[in-house]
Amino acid sequence: MTDTWPYLDVHQSRTHEPTPYEYELAATLEEVFTREGHELADVVRGLNARQVHAADGSPWTEESFRAEMNRLGA
Repeated sequence: MTDTWPYLDVHQSRTHEPTPYEYELAATLEEVFTREGHELADVVRGLNARQVHAADGSPWTEESFRAEMNRLGA
């Protein structure tokens, strides 16, 4: 990052360091996008197949995935 304006801070909208859950979710999403697809049904199926569940431990649904992405600001 430079000290002169304008500059880009790649984490400029981050309010905290990612949690272990958020790191695992992000890494798994990258894998799912690469191997299975980008459609919501593909993502939900891929996460559940890898047993990377929602923060409360429940399997993903399309609705719960949308809600979690909204909560995380993604």
